[in-house]
Amino acid sequence: MKTLGAALVLSSLLAGAGLAPTQAAHAGTSRADDPAVGSPEYVARDTQNIADAYGRVTDQQLGDPAYLPALVQQGTAVGVAQLLEQVATPDRPSVTPGAFVPGWNVGNPFRAAWDGTRGRMRDVSFTNRYGALLRGTLYAPLPRARDPYTGKRIKGRLPGVVITEGSVQGSEGMYRWLAQDLAERGYLVLTYDVQGQGTSETLPHDGTLNGVPSQQIDNFVVGTEDALSFFTSTPRTPYPDHGAGDLVDAHNPWHRRFDRRPDRRPNAAGRTTRIAIIGHSLGAAAVTQVQGTDERVSTVVALDKLGLSTSSGTDGGDAFEPVVPALAVQSEYGFTVGPWFAAGGSSITPQPSPQGPDPRRERATGYDAWRDAGVDSMLVVPRASTHLEYTDIPLVLPASRWGQALTSAYVQRWLEHYLKHRTSVRTLLATKMRYLEPTSSGEWVPVVLRRDPLLSFYYCSAMHLGRGAIDDGDLTDVGC
Repeated sequence: MKTLGAALVLSSLLAGAGLAPTQAAHAGTSRADDPAVGSPEYVARDTQNIADAYGRVTDQQLGDPAYLPALVQQGTAVGVAQLLEQVATPDRPSVTPGAFVPGWNVGNPFRAAWDGTRGRMRDVSFTNRYGALLRGTLYAPLPRARDPYTGKRIKGRLPGVVITEGSVQGSEGMYRWLAQDLAERGYLVLTYDVQGQGTSETLPHDGTLNGVPSQQIDNFVVGTEDALSFFTSTPRTPYPDHGAGDLVDAHNPWHRRFDRRPDRRPNAAGRTTRIAIIGHSLGAAAVTQVQGTDERVSTVVALDKLGLSTSSGTDGGDAFEPVVPALAVQSEYGFTVGPWFAAGGSSITPQPSPQGPDPRRERATGYDAWRDAGVDSMLVVPRASTHLEYTDIPLVLPASRWGQALTSAYVQRWLEHYLKHRTSVRTLLATKMRYLEPTSSGEWVPVVLRRDPLLSFYYCSAMHLGRGAIDDGDLTDVGC
């Protein structure tokens, strides 16, 4: 709450100086040429950027009087359901904030009406290889649904997406925004809690302490691999229950909706299964690793960061082989927001930077390795973004106003090309994108996202697409 208070004070001071965060009808405003490092103009711009890094709290959550009542109502409903779930499985305890802290696993309360109106959700349970009970959710379009962006009927079976959450007690409800956005566009999506997070079990059942503590890369790799196995399971090839019996689903209950036809246009040799994996934070490091070894993966999306070295601050330093096309959405700030002269190192572990931020910092954490390997890749760095852009957390922690929307728009376009093969790669070059955003009225309203003002003016965004036919290492001329 101290962080939030500081943000509100800062916003008030900026407003008095004529520098209040924008709330335009179109997301984003044009920016002037970069001022000299350390100049008054540079400091003023940096101060504005810091304030904008709290935009989701100040503009979207506290700025809408309907948000708090909706949060209380939905938080109460989710909390009671989770407590009853714990009571029903006393020998499978989830000792986590996601299970017991009100509001932790709610996500955006304005999305509460999505199930049954824009798509379908179904709770699932399975065990990881250590016998720990993992809980998750499947998302799919409504029967005979139409794509809300194109109006076209969603027909046939669906490509799959598995989303692995972030560490430091991330929980699947925080990623409902992306699962819902993808499901209503024609994907079958699985979110889940890794062992020791959210509502999943804390301890294993194999006579060891495997998966404890939860905050380790192996736990997220195991979670991703086992979630893929559950997602692809059927009555003929059931998922092993590892002794959980009736507590788990024997197989993916919506297995018939998954498109199992071999992809005739694979993104890499032998990668013919139509599944994308998406991860955040330590989950991003995990999916970076899994894409290199698991032949079921067709493409990967890493949300802060696509990490190949310890410079990313999110992995153990192992070098992973780039195999499938990768979209990296990475942030300017970490868990906290700091001034320009403390932007050295990585966003997760900042260090002094008296010369100003290094514009190549985010490229170096993974994108450059993908490009050097000749594998299609794209790096998007939203302006004023924090490590928490990709989680729906109420009120307390910093995130920008438009980072989540921009992320979803790019993920949708990325998967439309690399998983469905229905669009040209050039759709990823668009400088304007539409996004449907939920509101307190229960409606999803369109906003226009203007790319260049919404990308970082500190760190380069980049793309290497079409096997090098499109190669731009600095989309908005930051200085790479």
